[in-house]
Amino acid sequence: MTNINVERDVQYDGTYDLTLDIYQDIDTISDDRKAIIIIHGGGWWLGYKEEEVNWANEFAKQGYIVFVPNYRLAPDYLYPAPVEDMLTVYDWIKTSDYHFDRTKIGAAGMSSGGNLAIELGMQTGIPIASWSGIIDLDHWIETHPDVVASNKNAPIPGTPVDQINQTGSNDPYYKWFVLNYVNGDNALLQKASLLNRVDAKAGPMYLANSLDELSPNDAVQRLQAELIKNNIPSVVQFVTGHGHGEAYMAIAQEPTLAFFETYLGQNPRAHHAKL
Repeated sequence: MTNINVERDVQYDGTYDLTLDIYQDIDTISDDRKAIIIIHGGGWWLGYKEEEVNWANEFAKQGYIVFVPNYRLAPDYLYPAPVEDMLTVYDWIKTSDYHFDRTKIGAAGMSSGGNLAIELGMQTGIPIASWSGIIDLDHWIETHPDVVASNKNAPIPGTPVDQINQTGSNDPYYKWFVLNYVNGDNALLQKASLLNRVDAKAGPMYLANSLDELSPNDAVQRLQAELIKNNIPSVVQFVTGHGHGEAYMAIAQEPTLAFFETYLGQNPRAHHAKL
């Protein structure tokens, strides 16, 4: 029996008045438990921390302390604003008064949240999980010149995440939110494309995708190839069907937990140095 407590709207950034929610089983509080940052999706232009209640509770039930932040959104704030916010969250939780092991911090996200989890893993070396992560930016735009960007079929802001119909591919919307993230600036698009920046400082990664969905599968394969080049451990899971992110939670959650059980508490950079 779990006893999950939720602290809501805790400020982690006073400059932009950014807040996060904290989930924890109050019966398992200890200084050696694991922590995870869960990052909401929404194409970097919509979404909010309350969408991740289900995922946060799944981790909290396993004894994690869970931090779920809001972050700045496009088009008011372009890349790298959300990445900077995730780094601020990471620094904030490490210096907070909450009880957990500071060497056992991971991050997880779906869709654009998966992109931001990868960014955080690349810059801090922590292990991350990305479900349906938006991985391919500049290459995809360059190879789809005939796709007309459109948000006609975009989710309606405020729609609960479990009611968003985001199954199968949607190239016009994909192109729209990628370009919206950089305001159509090609130079900024190149900088935002994480596939251009993978190096040996990255942490281990768990990458999940369904076989026919919004997020292209070949991008997952290209990211894993870059991780292999840099001796970064990774696990890739392709799921049958058309679901995006939370749609395949029943399939992906158990291996995601197993991944974090393996890699949390290790020092990824030290591990790389030994290879």
